Amino acid sequence: MTLLEERHDQPAPVAPPQPPAAGSACPPARFPVRRLVAPLLLFVVVVACWEGLSRSMHGSRAYLVPSPWSVLTKGLLAHDAYSQILPAFGRTAELATTGLLVAIALGLAVGALLYRFHWLERASFPYLVALQAIPVLAVAPMMAVAFGYSFFAKAVIVVMIAFFPIPTSFLLGLHSVDQGMDDMFRLHQASWATRFRKLAFPNALPNLLTGFRISAGLAVVGAIVGEEFFQYGQPGLGMRLLQYLNQVEYHRLYGCLILSSILGMAFYGFFTWLSQRVLRSWHESAQRRP
Repeated sequence: MTLLEERHDQPAPVAPPQPPAAGSACPPARFPVRRLVAPLLLFVVVVACWEGLSRSMHGSRAYLVPSPWSVLTKGLLAHDAYSQILPAFGRTAELATTGLLVAIALGLAVGALLYRFHWLERASFPYLVALQAIPVLAVAPMMAVAFGYSFFAKAVIVVMIAFFPIPTSFLLGLHSVDQGMDDMFRLHQASWATRFRKLAFPNALPNLLTGFRISAGLAVVGAIVGEEFFQYGQPGLGMRLLQYLNQVEYHRLYGCLILSSILGMAFYGFFTWLSQRVLRSWHESAQRRP
């Protein structure tokens, strides 16, 4: 083969990418408009359906579904309304936050304990499932007898409702550790605490944060249920809901429902933000999608 043929057979060199010329326009940063458009469109549809349902109610049932505008002006923005609802919102938020923090602490402790002692997990897990299936309203009278009509008794109700998703999701993540990685830690004679801290716990974080998001919404529900049952002390949203229901003030009733939904969304949004902060650098569930 001649030298000319050898040169002809070699692939042509690829020129390195050139930097953009000075003054050339760079592509603008893409703002995730599509993520905002869909929720806004759905909000408009929901409000339109609500308005249509309100207009369709006639006669003696017209008060059951007030219009969105009347709920906003009479149930939320009126001075005598928000002077009652906003303090109740703060008390419910305090109760839900307290119960959720206690549920998280207990859930982490129970999950780690059951993971450490497998025989204890096999023995106690059916009872945890049975505890979740117990109607809270059936237990609430016993809470009142044991602890009185106090903030602590309401917090116990919140903990009972919000507790179960945390240890179950935590255990699911702990047990999904790659067996090869676990064998490598054992081969290097790592202690159980080291394997838990450096392998099992990081692996369980995505499941655990999902359990936090589920429990956050349940904590708001538990706070309102506890306040509705324990009709004592400073009123929260649960007590206000019963009060406005008995007084047939449905504008304020719907206002309380909206604020309780906002509280649940705030809790869920916080743990979603926390999940993004913790997982986005290494876990695919937190990667941004177009």
